[in-house]
Amino acid sequence: MKEKSGSFRVMAINPGSTSTKFGVYDDETCILTETVRHDADLLSQCGTIFDQKELRVKNIMQTLETAGIELSSFDAVAGRGGIIKPIESGVYTINEEMLKDCRSESAAAHASCMGAIIASEIATPLGIPSYIVDPVVVYEMTPITKLSGMPEIERINVFHALNQKAVAKRIASELGKPYDQVRFIVAHMGGGCSVGAHCYGKVIDVSNALLGEGPFSPERSGALPPLPIVEMCFSGKYTKAEMKEKIVGKGGIRAYLGTSDVTEVLKKIEGGDEFAALVLDSMCYQVAKEIGAMTVALEANVDAIILTGGLAYSERITGFIKKRVEKLAPVHVFPGEDEIWALAGGVLRVLRGNEKARQYT
Repeated sequence: MKEKSGSFRVMAINPGSTSTKFGVYDDETCILTETVRHDADLLSQCGTIFDQKELRVKNIMQTLETAGIELSSFDAVAGRGGIIKPIESGVYTINEEMLKDCRSESAAAHASCMGAIIASEIATPLGIPSYIVDPVVVYEMTPITKLSGMPEIERINVFHALNQKAVAKRIASELGKPYDQVRFIVAHMGGGCSVGAHCYGKVIDVSNALLGEGPFSPERSGALPPLPIVEMCFSGKYTKAEMKEKIVGKGGIRAYLGTSDVTEVLKKIEGGDEFAALVLDSMCYQVAKEIGAMTVALEANVDAIILTGGLAYSERITGFIKKRVEKLAPVHVFPGEDEIWALAGGVLRVLRGNEKARQYT
């Protein structure tokens, strides 16, 4: 058995569409990090995303057992927060009201809904607390950003809040400034892309990566001209579910090239595929445009632009974007994501009494 080397041992869980990432921390020291990749066919056999819980929990338990980490050694469990009611940034205790909302039809649109469910499933029998940190529905937009142009539809945000805030805080620290004293634009580029304007500790405007705003991405269509969409919806050629998939899941690069794997796309480009190059460059161009738009939200007073997410590992992608935005502000590249540590770090602050956990209502 791995002995606990710190004051607190925390497990953090981040479910994705076809994977479950999790890590174990003794205080700030990571003693285990793992990405369990699930067979897509096996997941589809489970039925709904909620029916995947047992499979995902089983995989986590098997990994912990192999690593010699006993469940009884944990002090708390953190899960990524999903599509629940809009809430302020912070650490929240997982309660029955939250779990109820995590199991709703709207929450099932994103795998992150499983974070709180799995964390509670593991923590409750152990008699230890479970938490979420900065879920995808962190809502700090200002009133001027909420009007869409159609009274029936108010702009809301669903974005990569956990990673955006974690990376922004890290870059602010490197610059020697508190997060609540900087003005950043953060572009998270993964299966979906969200671009946020961070103003003195709050994300005052952001492209909703799940509902069709902002740039297109490997799996999402991004912003589209609405009238052609209306025509498609009433053409009789597509069901409601098919139209949703065209926007989220099967849109963007996947729709053009038949794959959402950007590594595969880059190989196509290296092999001389000019259309693949056009598609990838078009996505990068749209990300750069969205960054430009967010400078308006910050009144053209920007301390730094941050490129993060899995796509930021590609120098072709970051180079294309940097060339178009570096005159606006210094550009920092933080490849990948800081979500597992962000979850664990948030819980450690609560366990140490440095921050009070909020209650979800």
